[in-house]
Amino acid sequence: MNKWKKKPPDVNRTSRRPTLSGDGFGGRAGFFLARALTNIRQNVFVNVVTVGTITLALLIVALFLLVFVNLESAVENWSERVQVTVYFDKELLPQEQTAFREKITALSGVSRIAYVSRDEAFKRFKGRLRGQETLLEGVRSEIMPTSFEIALKSAYRETASVESFVTKLKQIPGISEVQYGEEWVRRFNSFLNFMRLLGALLGGFLVIAVIFIVSNTIKLTIYSRRDELEVMSLVGATRLFITAPFLLEGLIQGLAGSLLSLALLYGVYEGFLHNAGSFITFNPAASGLSFLPLEYLSGLLLGGALLGFIGSLTSLKRFINV
Repeated sequence: MNKWKKKPPDVNRTSRRPTLSGDGFGGRAGFFLARALTNIRQNVFVNVVTVGTITLALLIVALFLLVFVNLESAVENWSERVQVTVYFDKELLPQEQTAFREKITALSGVSRIAYVSRDEAFKRFKGRLRGQETLLEGVRSEIMPTSFEIALKSAYRETASVESFVTKLKQIPGISEVQYGEEWVRRFNSFLNFMRLLGALLGGFLVIAVIFIVSNTIKLTIYSRRDELEVMSLVGATRLFITAPFLLEGLIQGLAGSLLSLALLYGVYEGFLHNAGSFITFNPAASGLSFLPLEYLSGLLLGGALLGFIGSLTSLKRFINV
């Protein structure tokens, strides 16, 4: 009778939970990563569609950033034309030039200052009348005023800053006239502010559209595997066990999409540089057209990875409380 008596269960054996591919964080992370890669291999078509959608969406944003960065660079070059010219009624002696230069340089906002003598001013004037030099026969350089040409720092090229700088200049004794193209400066700064506002609006719209498109695409991929999620929930899998591989999968999808978008963008950039001469009248390489700076490239890579991660996270909430 005793030999048929059942043995009591081994409490120590049954209460011990199996570990995930090794102890500690490294073992769990390796298990979840391997599972995410397995999911990608088992659902190639769905993942290709997701990565393709992320690639195209980020490529649109990257193209916009490329155009915006080069427009900002062009605007910065144009803004260097904002300069103030100080005129004098007589030719300045060397010590007078030094004194005025020190007084002007002492004002905040001066980037560069150059003295233009009467001979130099007359030479420039003749250059503008190229082909009509006979109009200046008998005219001497003494009719031209001497001047200081003052270039301002980029932070002082706004309309209000230029006007404030000119007001301070006029208070220096000995200066007969100050010119800075008031109307041109005002129109240029209005155009600059409009372009920045338009860029911010378009950029914000593109970012929202990309988030919407990518999140819905990832939601469809998660929805196609809802049965797998429900089964794992029913058999008692923890939330971490269920969600971690999907989140890593979204992270990999986003990173792959951002890498592909940057590769395509670079291809478009190089192709445009080498073939633009056949359909536009200027050489983009000589005009200073540049690729995205490193901080923008890093931002796009990080943004793509976060986009895939957050898209997976929000999509999983429909099926499991994460």
